[in-house]
Amino acid sequence: MTAVPLDPAPRVPPEPAAPRPGALLTVTGADRPGVTARLFGALAQGGDGVPPVEVVDVEQVVVHGQLVLGVVVGALPTHEGPVDGTTFLAALGRLADGVARATGVRVEVQAASGRGGRGTPAGRPHHVILLGRPVPPSAVAGAATAIAGVGGNIDAIRRLSDHPVTSLELTVSGAGATELRTALAAVAASTGADIAVEQVGLARRSKRLIVLDVDSTLVRGEVIDELAARAGRAAEVARITAAAMNGELDFAESLRARVATLAGLPVEVLDEVREHLELTPGARTLIRTLQRLGFRCGIVSGGFSQITDPLAASLGLDFAAANTLEVADGRLTGGLEGEIVDRAGKARALARFAAEHGIPLEQTVAVGDGANDLDMLNAAGLGIAFNAKPVVREQAHTALNQPYLDAVLQVLGFTRDEVMDATTPSSSG
Repeated sequence: MTAVPLDPAPRVPPEPAAPRPGALLTVTGADRPGVTARLFGALAQGGDGVPPVEVVDVEQVVVHGQLVLGVVVGALPTHEGPVDGTTFLAALGRLADGVARATGVRVEVQAASGRGGRGTPAGRPHHVILLGRPVPPSAVAGAATAIAGVGGNIDAIRRLSDHPVTSLELTVSGAGATELRTALAAVAASTGADIAVEQVGLARRSKRLIVLDVDSTLVRGEVIDELAARAGRAAEVARITAAAMNGELDFAESLRARVATLAGLPVEVLDEVREHLELTPGARTLIRTLQRLGFRCGIVSGGFSQITDPLAASLGLDFAAANTLEVADGRLTGGLEGEIVDRAGKARALARFAAEHGIPLEQTVAVGDGANDLDMLNAAGLGIAFNAKPVVREQAHTALNQPYLDAVLQVLGFTRDEVMDATTPSSSG
């Protein structure tokens, strides 16, 4: 006879654990030493009906001497059984009153989830950086409205810098990068503030290499326009330059046409133009800060190596790529030597520079202003359009319209204090 297996006993699902009561304690008032220690000391000591608790979440900020401290705690189970939520809040209320009397601050208590802390909407959080001179309230209001409009939530706000530009960093959850950038672009256009968006994570602080365009980025003005002025062809060349930078002309074709107008200029003119170059404000601070933070720094230019190589040497840069003007008998021939560094060539130069130092492209930064920079900006982990043409601002990862090149540091998340620490020689050295 074949044995018939007995049906297994049905599994009885375990009883769900009783929810633990939680509370949010909010401390506000004039900041002074010992406030945080007093609050947590009281929570650790318990007594007067306060059960053992676990710290679920903490956030503290001091704004112009005023403290805001939020602490979420959850009640731990005791041998007497589950903790009653109403009794728990009442006991914490008495504890809060004692801390407030001892420290002179205000402590409010309200119910909160005992586990999980602040909500975490779906999606990786992002940093939204507002920059301006100054940052108008309309920019903050507009950014907050736009963020809410795409389902985002502002989790935190901090100031990154107050000089030479004011910059604020908002940590935003619940919205995607594309939606944020689209919504905030209109706010930037209407308020005049710069607004950048970057994903929160290690990638932001893992950047290790930066390349800068030269003309109208690292230095003010266009070198070829200065050379053309000395050849009496300034207006003609300026028109070609503007069309090329706006993406209306092929860069290589426009470069050859402009260089042809320089035929016959004595080579000494290059030295004259180089000596009169004016760095963009903040350029030295940007480079010096990043060098001391361990960055590799270089320039990639559609200009000329006779100008850029000495410039790179004077700034202590690690890399320089540019076109080379042909010279014969002490005069410019109106031609070029070697491979042209055009739009595609700039991206190749960035990749070559990164490969030489074993740095992945996602850990690189590129800064430029013209259409011939777009391939380089998009190849880098972070491409920044600096005082750029509209076509470049629309396609780059982010855009800066401030007159200071060191505002790039705030886009990278560095505070003014960190910049000062990096640029101030150590007293112990």
